[in-house]
Amino acid sequence: MNQVKVLLEEKEMPRQWYNILADLPTPMTPPLHPGTGQPIKPEDMAAILPMNLVEQEMSPHRWIDIPVEVLEKLILWRPSPLMRAVNLEKILDAPVKIFYKNEGVSPAGSHKPNTAVPQAYYNKIFGVKRLSTETGAGQWGSALSMACQMFGIQCRVFMVRVSYEQKPYRRLMMQTWGAECIASPSERTKTGRKVLAEHPDSPGSLGIAISEAIEDIMGDSEARYSLGSVLNHVLLHQTIIGLEAQKQMAMLGLYPDVVIGCAGGGSNFAGLALPFVRDKIHGKNIDIIAAEPTSCPTITRGPFAYDFGDLAMTTPLLAMHTLGHDFVPAPIHAGGLRYHGMAPIVSHLVKEGIVGGRAYNQLETFKSGVQWARCEGFIPAPETNHAIAAVMEAAMQAKEEGKEKVILFNWSGHGLVDLASYDAYLSGRLIDYTMPDEEIDRAKKTVGQYPKP
Repeated sequence: MNQVKVLLEEKEMPRQWYNILADLPTPMTPPLHPGTGQPIKPEDMAAILPMNLVEQEMSPHRWIDIPVEVLEKLILWRPSPLMRAVNLEKILDAPVKIFYKNEGVSPAGSHKPNTAVPQAYYNKIFGVKRLSTETGAGQWGSALSMACQMFGIQCRVFMVRVSYEQKPYRRLMMQTWGAECIASPSERTKTGRKVLAEHPDSPGSLGIAISEAIEDIMGDSEARYSLGSVLNHVLLHQTIIGLEAQKQMAMLGLYPDVVIGCAGGGSNFAGLALPFVRDKIHGKNIDIIAAEPTSCPTITRGPFAYDFGDLAMTTPLLAMHTLGHDFVPAPIHAGGLRYHGMAPIVSHLVKEGIVGGRAYNQLETFKSGVQWARCEGFIPAPETNHAIAAVMEAAMQAKEEGKEKVILFNWSGHGLVDLASYDAYLSGRLIDYTMPDEEIDRAKKTVGQYPKP
């Protein structure tokens, strides 16, 4: 009988996060101040983020200690199990071993608490009383709601309207943990009112919701903004996934040939991948693949350019693969993959050829997710289905090549509160959407007015 679960003891949980910035072969292009066009300074971000997180955002240190108070919360579900998909392997009949980190075991059901908990902690010790944030599918909003409750901080979440309507149980999770959840665009902010005046039926976007969340905290000295993906410190916190996976793979005497994660803003993909990226930089032969939707093909079709992280242009200019900060995505069910930009770290790695991107359509990903559920039992989140589609493609490639391969991917969350999307798929109401070329042209025009990275 094959070993299905590889478990670490609680005492083996990593005590430090890994910072890829210390090992990059070429330095990243710095964020720019939108007013001066110069690289941003720590004080430029002080009105939005607490300074202790700004320091992590800009840290050059390879290893950063995880505070004991954070470890005490993470240990509720960490270390997460490494699992082998033996039933899927049998169905695919390919020369592969498929392993996955099950991040669905967290209380919020996804990888998001890995950064929500430390962000809530650092804000708490900085004296922040309230956090405001955005969320797409609701995984991040629910995770931050839980983390704020753990540390006694108020939480307000602007949830992209189409997901607010598609995923009522995510909203209820936030409310159960004591947060206020508001459909975005909303009447609460100037940004929201402007969008609604021009587009009363707007489905919303993460760019709009970010603008609302940032506007919501401006002028309140006891409030700060919190982001669930994209920024360096968020990816840093998520590396606990990959660090655990490296220990677990070593226990089996194996090393992956392929590492895969779905990618919207880049946090869960980077959380698993970055420790392995370090190995690749130092000579390991490994394919690292980010899977994204064809409806929001940031990596595979978006230009690498300076752009804002939000619609109202309140963030620094970030060098990233982007579809334009004014992009309003199609209302696909993988709401966590609908962001216009990709994390600067991930974008840099793609530009350098260290990481690759693949895009998958909605019907293909749900077909993969249903097949997974019928083989492995667990029902994946719609976002995770993109990673599963990439895993199946990699397995078929190994079969065609006749090469034995070990595939590792991040099972970033369960789909138990996303069953409405499965209902749409199984009843034939779900459709594919591929971004038209004119949308890419619009994105290039949008970012063409900014400095070139």
